[in-house]
Amino acid sequence: METSLYLPVKGFLEDAGYTVKGEVGGCDLVGLSDGDPPVVVICELKLSFNLELILQAVDRASVADEVWIAARVSAKGKGRESDKRYRDLCRRLGIGMLGISDKGDVSVIVGSVTPMPRTNPKRRSRLMREHQRRKGDPAVGGSTRTPLMTAYRQQALGCAAALAAGPLKVREIRAQVPEAGKILQANVYGWFERHDRGVYGLTEAGRDALQRWQPPAG
Repeated sequence: METSLYLPVKGFLEDAGYTVKGEVGGCDLVGLSDGDPPVVVICELKLSFNLELILQAVDRASVADEVWIAARVSAKGKGRESDKRYRDLCRRLGIGMLGISDKGDVSVIVGSVTPMPRTNPKRRSRLMREHQRRKGDPAVGGSTRTPLMTAYRQQALGCAAALAAGPLKVREIRAQVPEAGKILQANVYGWFERHDRGVYGLTEAGRDALQRWQPPAG
């Protein structure tokens, strides 16, 4: 599973000084530096190096300052990481390559030496905003078959947790979830029901959601 590569790569980027979170804006890993403006680094994961991985990295170039691709290295040394043409292509594109051993060790095969061009500032801003609004790192990079724990879902769970004991007025929830009014009114997941003007309660679907996911801590 690609998710098995997540923690080694996350640790590598954190050691480089980034705050790293998984599955942000469709990217397997997104790291932000502490600077202002922050440096954005993106890494895409695959079990083996292939052309699709490079194509994903090229797509991410419009929103990142650094782009990396990471995959398991072949135990027999016959993977794409040993192909000089593949490595040279990454160098020309400014894409870094990370190799992950069976033991989880990370090695730099090709360094991400040139800044990637910023050609889509709106997409970049959305990516950064989602990263910054998430509490903790609730989604493992490389996940494809489970609903993602986005910042919006985290806030909706915060509303559900507040309503677990009974209906409340929106203003009573805003202290914990500032955007409670919009979330309760939109009711994207079907977790809430309107009892009166400005008063909401929890549906059975909402109670099930609280059982499935723990609401984000503080």
